[in-house]
Amino acid sequence: MILGTGHPVCHFDRIDSTNLEARRLADDGECGPLWLVSDEQTLGRGRLGRNWVSEPGNLYATFFFSIAERPLAAAQVSFVAALAVHDTVMVLRPELSPRIKWPNDVLIGGAKFCGVLPEVVGENPTRIAIGCGVNIAHAPEGTPYPATSLGAGLAVSAVLAKLDEKLSRRLAQWDEGRGFAAIRADWAARALGLGGSVTATSGTRQLTGTFKGLAVDGALMLEEAEGTIIPIHSGEVSFAELEALRRKHA
Repeated sequence: MILGTGHPVCHFDRIDSTNLEARRLADDGECGPLWLVSDEQTLGRGRLGRNWVSEPGNLYATFFFSIAERPLAAAQVSFVAALAVHDTVMVLRPELSPRIKWPNDVLIGGAKFCGVLPEVVGENPTRIAIGCGVNIAHAPEGTPYPATSLGAGLAVSAVLAKLDEKLSRRLAQWDEGRGFAAIRADWAARALGLGGSVTATSGTRQLTGTFKGLAVDGALMLEEAEGTIIPIHSGEVSFAELEALRRKHA
């Protein structure tokens, strides 16, 4: 099966994880680009090592490709992928008005419908796996956060084809880091909570301030009351705007 942009697709009925398969391919010397798609995953993962429920009917895919730059540049791919997912929904379901929560959660009405997990899976050259789990037919229950789906009437193949198109364009815009300033600007235009109150928990530290935007390396810039800017590179973040949106849609 070949998509319109020419990327091959390796399809599986059932697999442990498409990102794990990308790592195995990298170990065998594969460089991509290609898609790995499965109807079901048994070891799907989300951010911070969380389990990603992967029952049939949704999209479970990984885009596997290589870059000439060092692995450090791969951290920026998280924002590239989030934009591509947002672009995809704006074509297929524009009425859903998706927004992006730092760093790469794409939400509808404050509820999560997509998980993005970029990983460096090989070096020399740098090989990257962008895992994308998109809830199409159904959303998991009992999650620690509100979850939703794109809704009935969308074929998995149609979502994959449009995601391939949009991701290809965003990766070209990114240009292995040379175009990250444009990616940052586009990401900020679609971000939840920008300019509002944010609380970040990193390890045992909890900080509250104003979300001022993205640093040049993609860190969340949190401005404390006295004006100090603190870069947040990882951890849990909570935005006042998001909490208000969730209450509205509860």
